[in-house]
Amino acid sequence: MLSFFSNFKEKYTPIFECKYITKMETMRMDEDIKVFYVTAISFPDGIPDATKKLHGLFPYSKERKIFGLSRPENNGKIVYRAAAEEMEEGEAARLMCETLIIKKGIYVYLLVDDFRKDMMGIDRAFKKLLQVPDLDPDGYCVEWYHSEKESVRCMIRLNE
Repeated sequence: MLSFFSNFKEKYTPIFECKYITKMETMRMDEDIKVFYVTAISFPDGIPDATKKLHGLFPYSKERKIFGLSRPENNGKIVYRAAAEEMEEGEAARLMCETLIIKKGIYVYLLVDDFRKDMMGIDRAFKKLLQVPDLDPDGYCVEWYHSEKESVRCMIRLNE
């Protein structure tokens, strides 16, 4: 772990109490992840429809990585994309979806367990993560959903 984060965690770990959110940590993604996505009509109200539409495009596979991606665009308005890892070259084009790359690098994250029991846990996690200094200004707030658990890794790429 980077020395910066040792000091950061000592200073900021106890920022809030919630039994569903773990302590802040870092991780390195060694490879870019190409995803295809469905854009929500609005944020946050359009998220369920975008997610449902995305999941209707392909059969379930526990090997496929599923994400929620959001960031301010269009004059500061938050744009949300329900996204899935492209499993084979050309899959996105065949499904008539746009693609983007989740960049490799170091991410700061909070794990939100049982997120369906506390839907605002994701919002609280990102509010805390957005306080971290030196975030990638072009990065996304990334929700990485774990297929076998009811948990989501809320993460933001650090500027390198």
